[in-house]
Amino acid sequence: MDVLVNNAGIIHRGSVEEQSPEHFRQILDVNLVGAFLGMHTVLPGMRERGHGAVVNVSSATGMTGFAGSVGYVASKWGVRGMTKAAALDMAGTGVRVNSVHPGVIRTPMGEAASPDLFAHQPVPRIGEPEEVTRMVLFLASDDASYTTGGEFLIDGGQTIGHWPVAGDQA
Repeated sequence: MDVLVNNAGIIHRGSVEEQSPEHFRQILDVNLVGAFLGMHTVLPGMRERGHGAVVNVSSATGMTGFAGSVGYVASKWGVRGMTKAAALDMAGTGVRVNSVHPGVIRTPMGEAASPDLFAHQPVPRIGEPEEVTRMVLFLASDDASYTTGGEFLIDGGQTIGHWPVAGDQA
């Protein structure tokens, strides 16, 4: 295997007080442990061949947090940290490990998001799956041969704050 893309995600809404321990563990198992198991399985072969790319799909919430989704946020921050640790573990082997952090994307999970969530970000629209795909393909390709341990946002500017855009009243 030359490329692994860990792209799994489930969410159960709930704050620290509201999230059931069962849902919290289920989210971690799918979103974080699943990515670990994928890397655990393929990295030895990649190391042996001296070539490979892993792209872990996290979330913009793995960069900033988000109220009411404690398990999801914890899991995606974990993917972010695990990516950096794996990149360091693979240093000098020819294997690269990076993470992608999408914002609201037109998927079954993203379709449930209120348009208010992204209406005031610098690119005030929902993202398209193809936009994430292009980022993942770049990171999986040899065009990204000098890139490892990186965090790549594809979030319409969501994580830089809610700034007025041209034409808005400040």
